[in-house]
Amino acid sequence: MSRHTRRRSPLQVRLTVIGAGILAAVAGVTAVTVASADEVARGHRSAGTTRVGADHAVFVQGNELDGNTIHVFSRGQDGRLSDAGSYPTGGRGGDQVDAPTDSLASQGSLVYDRRSGLLLAVNAGSGTVTSFRVDGHRLTDRRVMSSGGDFPASIAVSGTIAYVMNAGGTGSVQGFRLTAKGLEPLRDAHRSLGLDNKKVPLFSSSPGQVAFTPGGRELVVTTKSANTVEVFPVTRDGRPARQAVVNDSAGAVPFAITFDKAGRMLVAEAGKSTVSTYDVRSDGTLKVVQKSLPNGQDTLCWLERAGDFFYGGNTGNSTVTGYRTDRHGRLTLTDDIGIAAPPSARSQGVIDLAVTGDQKFLYVQNATSGTVDGFRIGRDGSLTKIGTTDGLPPFAESGMEGIAAV
Repeated sequence: MSRHTRRRSPLQVRLTVIGAGILAAVAGVTAVTVASADEVARGHRSAGTTRVGADHAVFVQGNELDGNTIHVFSRGQDGRLSDAGSYPTGGRGGDQVDAPTDSLASQGSLVYDRRSGLLLAVNAGSGTVTSFRVDGHRLTDRRVMSSGGDFPASIAVSGTIAYVMNAGGTGSVQGFRLTAKGLEPLRDAHRSLGLDNKKVPLFSSSPGQVAFTPGGRELVVTTKSANTVEVFPVTRDGRPARQAVVNDSAGAVPFAITFDKAGRMLVAEAGKSTVSTYDVRSDGTLKVVQKSLPNGQDTLCWLERAGDFFYGGNTGNSTVTGYRTDRHGRLTLTDDIGIAAPPSARSQGVIDLAVTGDQKFLYVQNATSGTVDGFRIGRDGSLTKIGTTDGLPPFAESGMEGIAAV
């Protein structure tokens, strides 16, 4: 069966919950390459020198199998994007088995950390992670490190600590310190997730995301196949507990994680396109605050916050859903039918999303179309489309996944 046929099959879009075996894994972390991104930048057209740190930029991970790249766009005052070049990561992209539209089947594969000024990207096909220093719209000081496992798919940052989630094999999280020299492995900070995947996992059995709680004292991982939300309490030196506290998910197939202003955790659930809200306790257990709010759409996987609003990507029917929270933290839809941004011919295969630091704009990756849509976020949470950027790697043998905006 061809990939094109699998992508159109609704059976492939629906995720199946399966049991997960418990295995142990220990992976070493070694430096792979160190290179300057200045020497390998392609198509860069910005002039002059910009202050260190991102300046109204949007970054898109191409996830190309023969050489992963970061596509950089400058963002105008009106939110429109213009090409500012592309930069090889020094690693290869990846494609999970039977992935219907999203090659990495994860959220958080590309992360910009404002405090350190670093952009972090996974190279799923190489088992590595790349850090760049962001200088305006330029990426410099490329550093490539082993991810500590197979098929890295998600990254979380809190303070000076980062964790990479490896989706292949038994699955794992590996800790790093953010330093002036990029990522440095954190000793005794590798933990197995006890999964039963091959080195390149089946998309429905890979973990969905790793995330820190707002205070950085808990590290959370969603596991789609086991249908669990697993929490590692984290010590002050950044090391996780030896074993995760395993919590059953309130909804089917937990995928993406985000947090509201009060620190409550929201988890997108792909099985029935729902969102559940939790309090994360210090002992790693979860208290369900609001269970499984449905949006009426097809295969909700990605979820990002913009102030009191949240936006979810529904890859099954290429729509974006808007949510709002009230002062009590209760989540509701911003519209009756759950569609804040309807599909269009150039916006097929909605996957990952990113919100700008000023919370004025939302950018949405469309994997099948190879495009990124930009939206202005209204005061009531409504979305107004401002443009579509094309020419990005569409989903075929693999496709782009991972987007960050500042």
